[in-house]
Amino acid sequence: MADSSADYIHQFSFTMPENLIELFYRLAASGCLPRQFFVREAPKPQELPARTGDLMLEIVSHCWQYASLLVYQLSSLALYPPTAAKVRMTVFYSKEDQQTVEALNFFSNFSPSNVLWNWSSLKTPQLLRRAIGRNAAALSTKADWVWFTDCDQVFRQGCLDDLAAQLQGRNDLLLYPRVVNCGFLPAENDNSQQIAAGAPALKDINPGHFIPVIHTRAIGPLQITHGDAARKLGYCKQTALYQRPARRTWRKLHEDRVFRWLLGTPGKPVEVCNLYRIEHRTKGRDASKPTHKVLRQIRQWARQYRQCRR
Repeated sequence: MADSSADYIHQFSFTMPENLIELFYRLAASGCLPRQFFVREAPKPQELPARTGDLMLEIVSHCWQYASLLVYQLSSLALYPPTAAKVRMTVFYSKEDQQTVEALNFFSNFSPSNVLWNWSSLKTPQLLRRAIGRNAAALSTKADWVWFTDCDQVFRQGCLDDLAAQLQGRNDLLLYPRVVNCGFLPAENDNSQQIAAGAPALKDINPGHFIPVIHTRAIGPLQITHGDAARKLGYCKQTALYQRPARRTWRKLHEDRVFRWLLGTPGKPVEVCNLYRIEHRTKGRDASKPTHKVLRQIRQWARQYRQCRR
């Protein structure tokens, strides 16, 4: 039933406006449809091996015109390589993004212990649909665990070793770091963090500019899934919209929510130290939508206020 139903929706969706398709999947993920409508045999935790020892973790990131953030992420692996796990660092990018190409070329000259670089180019419309790269990585991974993340996440000293310890003997479908230290990019006239575009170089953040933020589910950059589940389920491969190349703008969609729904879990929290996220005051997709920029600033003020009250 699942395969034929999904195929029918896949064919039908190509005749629908994209915003209606997105609404359909959002409603489905809210519980309006059973996930079995799309997934016949979803992986079950009790069927997954609970591996121990020297684990392999694949971190799957992507970058489109945010090389200034990516250098912090890759620098964190070069400066603080893991000692308790092997890491395959996969970055999806487009050759049209010259700054990102230069950053990847720069880090190719480094060989951190226990870290394997893996740069994977996509055509720009494919890159702009985040789930396409994630699905390709999920289906081909050889890792014990896969961390789907974004290029604004930074893994400082002990972060990945902490995670490796948390993963020992577990067979969960989906995990997520409960606490992430978040900080905002400075305004153009504020050089306090010295986060700016320029020639690639090893860079590190100032932890003093970041505050801890608690998460309650596995959101987009905080999705750590069992490798066997990733190989079986892919990443939203059952949903036509999220495997369709985007137009020439980055698509802000809700595939992470659909992925949780397809797995049948919001994820289980784990405690990981020294994980940081460099947040954006303004995102590229907000440039043509001033209302989005205002709403984003209001949400940032609200989050800062809540954190100060704790």
